[in-house]
Amino acid sequence: MTSLNAGVIAVRLVISLFIQRLLAEIVGEAGIAKIGSLRNLLEMLGSFASVGIFSGVVKYVAEYKEDKEQLQKLFSSTFVFIILGTVVVSAVLFFGADYLSQTIFDSAQYIYLIKLLAVIVPFISISKVFNGIVNGLSRYKKLARIDIISYILSSVLTVWLLLTHNIDGALIAIALTPAIQLFVMLFIFVQVLREYVQFSKLKFKIPMAKSLLAFSLMSFFSTVLLNYVEIDIRVMIQKRINMADAGIWTAMTNISKNYMVFSSAIFTLYVLPKFAGIHNKTDFKAELLNIYKTLLPLFGVGMLLIYFLRDYVIQIIYPDFDAMSPLFKWQLMGDFVRLAALVLGYQFLAKKMVRNFIFSEILSLGLFYGFSYYLAGIYGVEGVVMAHFLRYIVYFFVVLYLVFRYFRKQRVPSE
Repeated sequence: MTSLNAGVIAVRLVISLFIQRLLAEIVGEAGIAKIGSLRNLLEMLGSFASVGIFSGVVKYVAEYKEDKEQLQKLFSSTFVFIILGTVVVSAVLFFGADYLSQTIFDSAQYIYLIKLLAVIVPFISISKVFNGIVNGLSRYKKLARIDIISYILSSVLTVWLLLTHNIDGALIAIALTPAIQLFVMLFIFVQVLREYVQFSKLKFKIPMAKSLLAFSLMSFFSTVLLNYVEIDIRVMIQKRINMADAGIWTAMTNISKNYMVFSSAIFTLYVLPKFAGIHNKTDFKAELLNIYKTLLPLFGVGMLLIYFLRDYVIQIIYPDFDAMSPLFKWQLMGDFVRLAALVLGYQFLAKKMVRNFIFSEILSLGLFYGFSYYLAGIYGVEGVVMAHFLRYIVYFFVVLYLVFRYFRKQRVPSE
């Protein structure tokens, strides 16, 4: 699976390098900042529209894939959730377009974009749920095909609209990406979906509401609040420093997200289903060490290469964004610690440790928010990336303590 993901990420990185460079040259720092805010908004919409049940779908599909009756209960509950979520979110976007445009983009110029998203919301929610089914079934090769094809198609659309309509075209293309992903997924995976999801037998009932709502609550804190904080920090940088530095910080996070997407695929396809089936400390420690021995050295070497070649990376992807260079050391160190912490943190999702998950997420976001506001006043935009590193140092030790406290409380002997 690691090798397969490496191929997918390699293709994505090559395409991303080209697109990010094109964006940097055409729309500059200000445009990069706006695109970053739109991506944050799409992440939030994905969680709201699907009522945050993605991880729940992954977990229960992995557990019940041989139990058709339980799967039907799961998909009926999911069906009701996404209908309610889609209606509410679409209405909020459409009727609150003026307010949201002002809040997110600091301009009424993008009301049309918010209203377009109101139409795209159903595609976002359905795509999110179907993606959860693919992950839960661990169909690695099909997921890789879906990922590559949809990424290439959305990239072609982005380049075309960027060249013909500048920043507005790029924003529209990014907004349309969820619809492209859904169509590609249905084209490749429709037969398997029909095998597991009996669409004609779906009922407007929620027998698994309580189980799924736990994941909704966790998604709110991990996805919605995270992206809200990122939008708020970007606005803070614009107002306290300048728009160019907001774009510099967004560009740095874009580079980070490009290599961190490799780990996120492994988390949902492997770590979450694996941890869900482990019930004692001995097996958990063995699996944790196995994941660490596989992932951390690989990422460590890659991050060192990125750090020492950072000036070349900047010139290749974001020419003239030279102010980004000092940010690399803090971003890379923060991402390395984050990777180690996130592996541990997936135990919260696997075992539905809702209180621990919420506490750790609030702590992490609170530290990031507080450190960013404080350190930005002293170090400028570099202070925001320093806050990223400091926050994950604290987060790692807190999650480590909470996970092993969970095993100490279990009645089942760990030996």
